[in-house]
Amino acid sequence: MAPWLHAILPPLAAAATGVQVGAAMVATRVVIEEATPVSLAMLRYAIGFLCLLPAVALTGQVKIARRDLVPVALLGIGQFGILVVLLNYGLKFIPSARAALIFAVFPLLTLLLSVALRQERMTLAKTLGVLLTLAGVGVALGERLDTARPGQFWIGDAAVFASALTGALCSILYRPYLKKYPALPVSACAMLASVIFLALVSATEGFFLAIPQFTVAGWLAIAFIGASSGIGYFLWLWALAHTTPTRVTIFLSLSPLTAAGLGAMLLGEPVTINIVAGSLCVAAGLWFANASGTKRHN
Repeated sequence: MAPWLHAILPPLAAAATGVQVGAAMVATRVVIEEATPVSLAMLRYAIGFLCLLPAVALTGQVKIARRDLVPVALLGIGQFGILVVLLNYGLKFIPSARAALIFAVFPLLTLLLSVALRQERMTLAKTLGVLLTLAGVGVALGERLDTARPGQFWIGDAAVFASALTGALCSILYRPYLKKYPALPVSACAMLASVIFLALVSATEGFFLAIPQFTVAGWLAIAFIGASSGIGYFLWLWALAHTTPTRVTIFLSLSPLTAAGLGAMLLGEPVTINIVAGSLCVAAGLWFANASGTKRHN
């Protein structure tokens, strides 16, 4: 692979994942009233796993050693099980805009944890990039910060922060396994584990007591969310295998901006000056975070 291609593909994969997450947010709004958040997440990753399964079988890539199955499965449960449950729980107490802003500390937490675990070096450009993207998301969403439930906002804030911390930690802990195995089998194993975990939680909500009833639009939304999540998860892990966790997670800042843009095009939501200014700030942050060290995983 040409050096310039090797440098540009991981950021492109991470950016595609950030856009996919935002698109999935918009599609989720179509069907969220027809299912509980946990059962919807379970269906999402079940479809995603089924999309990955044929590719794993056809490529015949190496199997994961038995001693590594449990750690990879636990990371999958953390990344897409515990993270989703904490996020959805937090949304019971605080509005989505406030939750999105808190969740935007994901790349900053990733950078701090990576430095603490000596997986990355703290550089000025990288730190400035993370802070700029965080500020950009804050500017874009700031005008939508509604009031949380009186006296209970701290519960929601803590749950969403814990969700972001869980995702940051999992993103870092994936790397040793992504150095040993291709991203595809790791993706399939981790996603299957998250489906099993979410299915158990969904069972407590009575999801399996009756056949799910969705509208045609709801089924189409679920199919899109599931298929795109399978592809997005693979791209996410592939990017983590080829560059530092901070340079991958920082592209999650594209998700709320993508959701805002698609919401304007598909749902008629207004595009404000805050969103435009925030988008420019995020773009600057992404440039700074990836401007140096592309040839070395520092």
